[in-house]
Amino acid sequence: MTTLTGAPTLRTNLAEYAVTKALRDGRVTSDLVTLDFCGPTPAHNGFKAMVRENAFDAGELAIVTFLQAKAYGKPYVLLPTPISGRFQHHCAGFNIDFGHLEPRDIEGRRVGVRTYSQTTALWIRGILRHEYGVDLDKVTWMTLGDGHLAEYSDPGNCQRLPAGSSIPQMMLDGKLAAALLGEDMPKDPRVRTLVPDAHAAAKDWFAREGVVPINHMFVVHERVSKERPDIVRELYRMIVESRVRTEGGVPTVFPPIGLEANRKGIQLAIDWALDQKIIPHRLSVDELFDDVTGSLG
Repeated sequence: MTTLTGAPTLRTNLAEYAVTKALRDGRVTSDLVTLDFCGPTPAHNGFKAMVRENAFDAGELAIVTFLQAKAYGKPYVLLPTPISGRFQHHCAGFNIDFGHLEPRDIEGRRVGVRTYSQTTALWIRGILRHEYGVDLDKVTWMTLGDGHLAEYSDPGNCQRLPAGSSIPQMMLDGKLAAALLGEDMPKDPRVRTLVPDAHAAAKDWFAREGVVPINHMFVVHERVSKERPDIVRELYRMIVESRVRTEGGVPTVFPPIGLEANRKGIQLAIDWALDQKIIPHRLSVDELFDDVTGSLG
């Protein structure tokens, strides 16, 4: 267990994004705390170890993984500092060579997704359900692996693909009707988005909802917050400063800083996670924070 006296070094899992680059490359430093960036690349490969083994004292965590961790009593606390986020309307794709699909056409068919509880999947499924009327229970979700929490089991309409399967390739080959994919969506001229005119649809959705879907947020082990609230406040300062130093500025489509500014986005993640059987019971936005992190910003 990390010693928190003096100016401690925290085991930190944080990738280098535009908004975290100044933190990662040493332009943002502190006399109160040192961050040991000992997490794997990509950072999401460390999420399971974080919530199952307390492998890190601080770092980024997928919002869905954090909601599950909170629901199952894991000792982490949220800071009101999104690390990554984007529109997700473009993250469901299909191969037009096998016929055009409207969103509801995936009902009764097989759709690939790396893990059912993946954050990108939460958002695009919620969009398909609430914007396009898709009955998510009528889709068979073909997955490659477990979620990050040992306590969690996928819903009954999930099936496991053979180890080593490639969801993008299976979608291209017509073995899956569609696939929910983020950065790994094939750059292939045959691929179409399941959401019609996804870019315009995302802008329209944002105009109505005012939410940029959050992917990852910064969390700390609750022991850090209880024993060293000064360090938690310092971490917040460092994250905000790194964000201010983003080369070219923070992307125009990006979640804001602060609890109230993110309340609607976090509430939506909770609502959709409950609706999609990803968390076992309802959580409030405020219980994700403690007295220290809830008063930041």
